[in-house]
Amino acid sequence: MDVVIRKAKDYIFKLFNYFPVVAVTGPRQSGKTTLLRNLLPHYTYISLEDPDARAFAEKDPRSFLNQYNDQVIFDEVQRVPVLFSYLQTMVDQSGKMGQFVLSGSQNFHLMREITQSLAGRVGLCNLLPFDHLELASAGLLPDHFTDVAVKGFYPALYSRQTPSSIFYSNYLRTYVERDIVELVNVKDLRTFRNFVSICAGQVGQLTNLSYLANACGISQPTAKSWISLLETAYVVFLLPPYFENFSKRILKSPKLYFYDTGLACHLLSIKKGEELMMHPAKGAIFENLVVAEVLKQNLHLHRSLQLFFWRDSHGQEIDLLVPQGKDLHIAEIKATTTIQAGLENSLLKFESIVGNRVKSKTLIYGGLEAQTRSEFQVKSWKDAMFV
Repeated sequence: MDVVIRKAKDYIFKLFNYFPVVAVTGPRQSGKTTLLRNLLPHYTYISLEDPDARAFAEKDPRSFLNQYNDQVIFDEVQRVPVLFSYLQTMVDQSGKMGQFVLSGSQNFHLMREITQSLAGRVGLCNLLPFDHLELASAGLLPDHFTDVAVKGFYPALYSRQTPSSIFYSNYLRTYVERDIVELVNVKDLRTFRNFVSICAGQVGQLTNLSYLANACGISQPTAKSWISLLETAYVVFLLPPYFENFSKRILKSPKLYFYDTGLACHLLSIKKGEELMMHPAKGAIFENLVVAEVLKQNLHLHRSLQLFFWRDSHGQEIDLLVPQGKDLHIAEIKATTTIQAGLENSLLKFESIVGNRVKSKTLIYGGLEAQTRSEFQVKSWKDAMFV
């Protein structure tokens, strides 16, 4: 396999100029350790998943940090919370930039410690599984979206050629459920697993806590709590609605998506691209694929775009909306591989509502050709970034 060049590397290097501590967070197995060790071969690497290293750090944090006091990568650093206060003192005294690199996959614990002890001293970077540009750079992006949507984007699927069914079944057991158990006491793992599977069937839909709760036989507060846990574990994310009211009643529930379509397909028992082509969830999975791609590129390239969707009470909807000042960039997402008349209708209707505030209109579809039409742009799913 050709080396996949991670787009986040340039931003990580930029952070070294301004912060004594750089933190890289993201889901387990997203490639954080590989990226940091390749980027920083001269840094000492310490994994606090290692029982001996963790015991040393917990028992005698001062001596531990005296031994590793400069140009060090601390992986899964949230496992030893006591270190953060000591790190604060050390970087304040030294004044060095890029002194420590922290990595972690439990976003809640890591961010809590950073906020409490290292606020203003740390530059943050999110690393998600591969995006389309990264796979394309290594010649790994197929021509049909169903193939990559089912396979997924985690590095191990490509570097070790792990079959998706084997990877995701183990990922759920060894990482997702482990993180959840460490965050909160989920008493019934079977019900929780069922909850995650039902969420996969809801991708691209408004988050309906009542439905999720009733389908699993749990309370709405529990369903809300479990959605938050899945967000913390980088399993799902919620796309917020754009709240500005353009003379019509708008809906304010977020839409539910998975960070990785391979995991969603696994939970839906979709094992091959040909199966997805015939599956009722094809359109929803394609929408998830595109939205997640825009999110990943936004984070990996640190573009700081705010992503929304828009829907009113009459069913008029814009799949993706990005405001920039008063300008609005909008996109419609369609799984079809051919461009047909009428696919752009929602874009034109929305423009008729808001007028010249629409800066760009883009149709993102399941084919390969890019086109410039008189009223809108057409982009392939392979190059979904429309802003």
